[in-house]
Amino acid sequence: MSRPVFLPHPLLPAADWADRFTLGLPVDGLTARDAARLALEHPPGWVRRLMALRNALVAPLGLKGAAKEVKTSEAEIGGFPVVSASDDRVVLGFDDRHLDFRIVIDVMADRPSGQTLSVMTLVHRNNLLGRLYLAAVLPFHKLIVRRMLSGIGRRVVSSRR
Repeated sequence: MSRPVFLPHPLLPAADWADRFTLGLPVDGLTARDAARLALEHPPGWVRRLMALRNALVAPLGLKGAAKEVKTSEAEIGGFPVVSASDDRVVLGFDDRHLDFRIVIDVMADRPSGQTLSVMTLVHRNNLLGRLYLAAVLPFHKLIVRRMLSGIGRRVVSSRR
């Protein structure tokens, strides 16, 4: 489910575009880092192919490519640098010539039985290239985030059985 995001946002004060998707989980105990790993470490094949295509298309423009190898460490989750992390929130992202972005994954114990998972994307488009880039990837972005959330829901529920 899509939820509004109000800008400016303290995690990326210059952001001029944002979205947020949420999912109710019927379990407790999931941390934001766990959710980020579930979402980003094992993307579907079609997402990996889209990212490879994206890398090939933006390389001539001098833009940073998405990680070719999905790594996870204290400093990186699924190929994205960790900006900050706690049990309830992980912030990933980096700044580039065309845009700056943050992926914010929140896990809240705000339901009588379970948690709410939220994935928010904040973007600051630095120039015309950033505006064109976001317009081109937006349909894929929404599809990928929704797929990530449903995948987390399935994995969490099946692992708790």
